[in-house]
Amino acid sequence: MGIYKRMGAKRCRVPVMALMLAVAFSAPLWAREGVEVGERSTFADLVGAEQVEQQAKLQYQQTLKDAADHRALAPADNAQLRRLRAIAQKIIPFTLEWNERARQWKWEVNLVGSNQINAFCMPGGKIVFYTGILKTLELTDDEVAMVMGHEIAHALREHARERMGKSTVTSQAARVGGALLSGWLGVDPRLTDTVAQQGANLLTLKFGREDESEADLVGMELAARAGFDPRAGVSLWQKMAANSKGAPPQWLSTHPSNDMRIGEIEANLPKVMPLYERARQAKAAEVPADKAP
Repeated sequence: MGIYKRMGAKRCRVPVMALMLAVAFSAPLWAREGVEVGERSTFADLVGAEQVEQQAKLQYQQTLKDAADHRALAPADNAQLRRLRAIAQKIIPFTLEWNERARQWKWEVNLVGSNQINAFCMPGGKIVFYTGILKTLELTDDEVAMVMGHEIAHALREHARERMGKSTVTSQAARVGGALLSGWLGVDPRLTDTVAQQGANLLTLKFGREDESEADLVGMELAARAGFDPRAGVSLWQKMAANSKGAPPQWLSTHPSNDMRIGEIEANLPKVMPLYERARQAKAAEVPADKAP
């Protein structure tokens, strides 16, 4: 009886030790699939999310009004607009992992007739494409998903709030001095003027090199999870480079070179291709309603 108990104890210890070693020398069980980006900047916390989203909504509405006044706003039955909205509907479900606030956003997608090679997603999920980027670059659905994912990523990662927070710090630091900084910049009413000025220019707010690189990667993952080929990021930037003759396109402000972006996308493809393949296989496994038994 004693021998049986001792042998039983040994048998129990072996699998436990094996599991502990496996956990210690393997990737963490909680490691996520996909791209790796840094933590969200704390500068974004200096500006209220609701305030930024409200300012974005007002600018978005004004953009649509201006387009409608010039008969440049695409109607709901426009084929290209329907295409954009269908792509967005596939991407949006995967945004929550990146920003829980996206659950509350009232997503909208519109198309404006203009030769601009331009697109944006404002805080709060307001997406606008210009016909110029679709026609001039002759974008495939996969390439549209890369552009849309990139712009959505800016909103999800709150790059506008971050920029506004940084501008608030730099423009007010000299006036308020060390006492304000030590209080973490949250109590002085003089900050509101700077925030309001920044909010009034959300459409022209410039993102930095790190923000653009992060948006490339997060956008690529969003598109891949939605079933769009992330390799289209390479062809997209090749088209951008050919159209802009090496200069940054209008829809981006300050940025890594086209070659650098392509290189970073290619380096991260192994992280997102499994997500794309899984989404593609899931779609292939769906049984069309007209063929269901």
